[in-house]
Amino acid sequence: MIVGQILLLVLGFVMLVKGADWFVDGAAGIASKFGIPQLVVGLTIVAMGTSAPEAAVSITAALKGNAGIAVGNVVGSNILNIFIILGLTGLITSVAVQKSTLFIEIPYMLVVTGVLLVMGVMGNSINFVEGIVFWAMFIVYLAYLFVLAKKGTAEEEKKEERPFWKLLLFALIGGVVVVLGSNIAVEAAKKIAQLIGLSEKFIGLTIVALGTSLPELVTSVTAAKKGNADIAIGNVVGSNIFNILFVLGTSALIIPITFESSFAIDTIIAIAAGVLLWVATIGKKKLTRPWGIIMVVCYAAYFVYLLR
Repeated sequence: MIVGQILLLVLGFVMLVKGADWFVDGAAGIASKFGIPQLVVGLTIVAMGTSAPEAAVSITAALKGNAGIAVGNVVGSNILNIFIILGLTGLITSVAVQKSTLFIEIPYMLVVTGVLLVMGVMGNSINFVEGIVFWAMFIVYLAYLFVLAKKGTAEEEKKEERPFWKLLLFALIGGVVVVLGSNIAVEAAKKIAQLIGLSEKFIGLTIVALGTSLPELVTSVTAAKKGNADIAIGNVVGSNIFNILFVLGTSALIIPITFESSFAIDTIIAIAAGVLLWVATIGKKKLTRPWGIIMVVCYAAYFVYLLR
């Protein structure tokens, strides 16, 4: 029984990763056709595409009344994105950080996570009105990215050569596969939690968070290896902002999401991870190997805390 659920969970994750990959491939290609800079592609399309699994899983979980998975998935993914994904990326290569990421995007990510903490602690749930607040902050962020795109800060890049219809098809099929994969993953994760007596919160913060963060991991490590530092850092910071504002905001508009009191500590850790990223990069304007090691060690300590 449990082996079958684990296989279904893996299948769900594979669908999430492949679906997100196709979505990003198609959407980034469309963006390239319109001459949108690499930094903006990283902060928007790649970030939204790699956040698609979190969105699909959390919204599905919220609709099914699995708040532990809905909130745990987002908070857990945000912690994992910084400590593991940027930590591993930093171990592979020194990752340059854009000035705008240092002084606007990372601080905004910290503000957004702080707002989530205040909302969650005050009402023990994220309700419809708070969902609207998240969406308002999301629109502000999109407006900022639009201004960034208009400035055209990145160098000219090779235009996409594949036909528009093919890119659009990739994006649409990818989106459908992500949604189907999320349904399979949530159901399997819920049943595994029931079968082995683990809380939905633990499953959401660890297994589901890792599974839905796989696209970020693949995208960031690949970008780092290819020297596309703008995408590596911008992808993770953008994804973390999207995860809270778009994923939890949209979920809360559909149905109020319970915020367990114990999630406050995890959210504080997510804020601490953001502060660590900022401290690590503010001096040299890049993420270096020693800081990558510190981040991976921090995640190991956090995982031990979850197991206690």
